[in-house]
Amino acid sequence: MKNKKIAVIAVAALVIVIVIIVRSIFLGGDASQDASSQKSAVQVRVSPATVESISEMLELTGSVVPQRIARLASPAEGPVTNLKVREGDRVKAGDILLSIGRREGIEAQITSYQESVKKEEENLNRTKQLVESQALPGEELDRAKAAYENARAQLINAMEAVQDYSVIAPWSGIVSKVNVRDGDYVVPRAPLVEVYDPANLIIEAAVPERYSAQLRNGLNLTVRLDAFPDSTFKATIKRIYPFLEDRMRTRTIEAEIDARIAILPGMFARLQMPLNTIDNAVVVPSQAVLVQQSGGRVVFVVDADTVSQRTVEVGIEQDNRVQVVSGIASGETIVVAGNEKLKPGAPVRVIQPASKPKDTGGGR
Repeated sequence: MKNKKIAVIAVAALVIVIVIIVRSIFLGGDASQDASSQKSAVQVRVSPATVESISEMLELTGSVVPQRIARLASPAEGPVTNLKVREGDRVKAGDILLSIGRREGIEAQITSYQESVKKEEENLNRTKQLVESQALPGEELDRAKAAYENARAQLINAMEAVQDYSVIAPWSGIVSKVNVRDGDYVVPRAPLVEVYDPANLIIEAAVPERYSAQLRNGLNLTVRLDAFPDSTFKATIKRIYPFLEDRMRTRTIEAEIDARIAILPGMFARLQMPLNTIDNAVVVPSQAVLVQQSGGRVVFVVDADTVSQRTVEVGIEQDNRVQVVSGIASGETIVVAGNEKLKPGAPVRVIQPASKPKDTGGGR
């Protein structure tokens, strides 16, 4: 009887050991399978498809130019004297910028005119005495007076020509160009100095004929300046030229920057003009859309731990965002990084959700 109890206990112990072994085998296999599956999953970043406004943008280039600029030229012939300004100087309206000295050879002319005046004055006095004594008719006195006044006028003109001619600033501004130096000899209409008004700077750009009919005063633009690479600015169209430029077939616009920034004439500007805006568009990051060899476009949508491939139709692209016309719905989770390695049904592991791209008003 005792031996029978020992046999039963041994069998029970054996069964327990077998159960433990079998359980460990099955559990170990599942863990190994899970680890293998986790190891084969592709790491991806994701972003939700959102509903936003998106605009089709026309890219333009332009330059900062002054609305008011005075290109001062020489009014007379002569040497430059007393040059008071250089490029970058600020001047006030009425300031003397430089002078044009007396012309060569004018002194000899003045001496000649002075002798003529003296001669005609003597002739006038003599004629007056003769007329008074009735030795000459009164008409001779009139002719003598006319000759004297003519000689005197010539002398006055010559004397005025000798005086230095002052070139003055027509308004307050900044000297942008000086074309002469002291001692330079200039002729009439020779360029001397340029002065611009820094309070009246605009951006001038050319719009292709194809889009010229869409222009209107007050249209808002987005502007990037190479001098401020990390910033964007808003500008407003203030003037539209009423004709097309013959050679390039473009229409010129003038736009004013809304922000108060230190812009300078000649700065290069990149402008974006909205052509078409769609409200409530389904939008995803541009990097989420892959182009296939056939030319079709696809995205990968995350469902649990796997992905499905969707063929999509895209529309407007703006600032690294693209409109999806069909193929996905808002709220679906879209792969935006790591999608080049994916195939339909592939397991994935999200390592970090991608942040939603910000609309800064740019375009493609």
